[in-house]
Amino acid sequence: MSSCCDGPTTEIPPEGAYRRVLVIVLGLNATMFGVEMIAGMFAGSISLQADALDFFADAATYAITLIVLGWGPLWRSRAGLFKGFAMGLFGAWILTKTLLGLGDAQAPNSGIMGAVGLLALAANVASAVLLYRFRGGDSNMNSAWLCSRNDAIGNLAVIAAASGVWMTGTAWPDLAVGAVIAGLALSASVRVIRQAGGELKELTA
Repeated sequence: MSSCCDGPTTEIPPEGAYRRVLVIVLGLNATMFGVEMIAGMFAGSISLQADALDFFADAATYAITLIVLGWGPLWRSRAGLFKGFAMGLFGAWILTKTLLGLGDAQAPNSGIMGAVGLLALAANVASAVLLYRFRGGDSNMNSAWLCSRNDAIGNLAVIAAASGVWMTGTAWPDLAVGAVIAGLALSASVRVIRQAGGELKELTA
């Protein structure tokens, strides 16, 4: 999949439309954080808990984007830079939790993983579709799009992990997906930081 940070910037729809979309996806992500965290703890799944925390991080990202939406380009780029670093910290945290889980690899409940993974996928696909036409904007808009896109990919991985846990009776597929989610967060972090840094350099030159 090509990077959404590359290529020419597309025409951005009116700010009011973007604000309404952000409110919707913020509500979806905040709701799914609660649902997936409870399910992940009950199922004993690291990948579900990691994905739940990703929902929380995304909800915070959308909230910050809403706050700075009417601000000047300098502050929006600064917010984009902050979110990029936050995404990186989140990815590092997930990776650490996954590595720590290697010492106590008990098989999680694959049925709960699969069912909640499907629900999370539906929420993230809806968010990604809503945000798709805004992906060519500044680092703030791009980071919001990347969050939902990466989460949808992560949900597919959780569903695959549920199948792997069911077939093997081990926790290794669950732990592997935790590492995948961490990698997606770290990759998106680098992209957003690069774009926001470039914007700040142009604005302050």
